[in-house]
Amino acid sequence: MNDTRRTPWAWVPTLYLVEGLPYAIVNTVALAVFKDMGVDNGTLGPLTTLISLPWLIKPLWSPFMDIFRSKRWWILLTQFTMFITLAAIALFLPVCSMSALMALFVIVAFASATHDISADGFYMLALDRQRQSSFVGIRNTFYRGGLVLGQGLLVMLGGMLQKRTGSVEGSWSKVILISAALIAVIAVYHLLTLPKASEDIDRRGSRTASEILSGFGESFKSFFLKKGVWWAIAFMLLFRLPEALSLNLLYPFFKDGADVGGLGAGTQMYGLVYGTFGVVALLLGGILGGIYASKVGLRRAMWPMALSLAVPCAVYLLMAIFRPESVWSIGSLIVLDQFGYGFGFTAYTLFMMQFVDGPLKTSHYAICTAFMWLSMKLPALVAGYLQQWLGYVGFFTLVMVSCAGTFLAAEIARRKIVTE
Repeated sequence: MNDTRRTPWAWVPTLYLVEGLPYAIVNTVALAVFKDMGVDNGTLGPLTTLISLPWLIKPLWSPFMDIFRSKRWWILLTQFTMFITLAAIALFLPVCSMSALMALFVIVAFASATHDISADGFYMLALDRQRQSSFVGIRNTFYRGGLVLGQGLLVMLGGMLQKRTGSVEGSWSKVILISAALIAVIAVYHLLTLPKASEDIDRRGSRTASEILSGFGESFKSFFLKKGVWWAIAFMLLFRLPEALSLNLLYPFFKDGADVGGLGAGTQMYGLVYGTFGVVALLLGGILGGIYASKVGLRRAMWPMALSLAVPCAVYLLMAIFRPESVWSIGSLIVLDQFGYGFGFTAYTLFMMQFVDGPLKTSHYAICTAFMWLSMKLPALVAGYLQQWLGYVGFFTLVMVSCAGTFLAAEIARRKIVTE
């Protein structure tokens, strides 16, 4: 039965923190490791895309998770798997070949992608629609907080350790070991406290193998037969286009020197402004975004949130032009960007949750998150090469032009999909 006595505050923040952190480790910490090991900007995009492919293909196994074991069981299994694999990366990174290191990151990505399916499904099963809407800002904030923890505090720590020890591999090994320990603590906490929902049951034996395969095909067929599905896909691919272009280039932008148009601020500065200034702004923006959307509805919130997500990307163009050196100047600009992103990203999550509402919503949501992955990784494949061709000023100008994609997506959602 549902454990209604346990407030969602007891598990939603930690569940989504540990959903965001491994994604950041695979897509940002790994990027920083490879960059510090000498990989060029153009190669970073395809490399990080390759090791994060599980987020694209996870709909292939999501239907089986609807019937095999409970979502709670999968959450715990994948969290302990991520802990063990990250601990292995930390121990073997100083002596690991590049191919072996990539293979270990892929295992983390598979476990994390599976965790995403189970966590999102559990969220929708354990909470009614009103509480889903009320907590979506908290959920997004702590998910993004996990990302910022990975791309901010952990990267800052990596920079500090490199300055102190002079060892790239040894420093990143310690950072990844700390992240493994954090995930282990949360996994044990969830083992003891994660509630049991009445709809979250193990359905093994309820279907034959042929029925499972038939259901697998039905989940995909029913998704693509949903009303307005192609408009919804367009929204999912376009809404975050500015972030998709810029995200993988932010660490190189901080790291690269003035001779190539970068800030020359280094690893520690990048971690500081994202891991302290940025995370506070992100948390506040996400919480306010959830409150705002729950009060006015997604249709009315869509345009303010689209503007909030896209327009603050101008801070990177300003930094590329004026190249500020003060931590307070850079930090203030990052605060503006992260607050706007935290506020605006709420619309993206609410849109997907409303679109998949109904039968097979766990599998359908996993398909949506695959399109979310594509929305980030397809632009990232070429972003590094575009930056090398255009320079940082030209590249961040292109990012601002790409805000038109966000605005088009907002209008698509309001006119074609959102019905509230």
